[in-house]
Amino acid sequence: MSDFPPRDAASDTGPHSADGSGGEIHTEHPFLPPPHERNPVRRLRGRLTAPVTLWTAAVGSRRAGLPVSGLVVADGEPGKVLGLVDEDAELWPVVQSAGTFAVSVLRWGHRSLADAFAGLMPAPGGPFRLTEWRDTEWGPVPESVHTWAGCRLLDARPIGWALAVEAELEHIELGEEGDPLLHRRGRYFTAPGE
Repeated sequence: MSDFPPRDAASDTGPHSADGSGGEIHTEHPFLPPPHERNPVRRLRGRLTAPVTLWTAAVGSRRAGLPVSGLVVADGEPGKVLGLVDEDAELWPVVQSAGTFAVSVLRWGHRSLADAFAGLMPAPGGPFRLTEWRDTEWGPVPESVHTWAGCRLLDARPIGWALAVEAELEHIELGEEGDPLLHRRGRYFTAPGE
């Protein structure tokens, strides 16, 4: 027998009370500043849908990768790619040393891989242990990626708080793209393919 009196749900005023008072779950972010205090540049960027790619490079046994959604592919002879990367990320010094990198176009099933390389999800032993890789002369590419490009570094310059990395597209492999991994307003989604 308990030393506590029996509970009467109708008179309970705790956080999970029957009358609905307290313990309310809100749909808005509890720490989100009001709209007039938010950075308008970030808010604009967040409204632009972007593909999620994984940039990877290797020098000897040292490998690094970073998900990149701020990129443009420019047609021409030769074709080029321009991407915005974090200069302080592990990827940049490896790209500088190697002079090459691979750009893998991620699909819906690669969400966890992107989060691991972004440092948003734990990856015991590092994110390269999360999937099988094939080594290419430009950098490692996930075995499950069918569309990717091998790139040669041409130039890099600061732009805003990022580093604009320009590279020549030396090799391109195109595959199925039925469920591309897209990013908008801090969330992943996909769109029907062809």
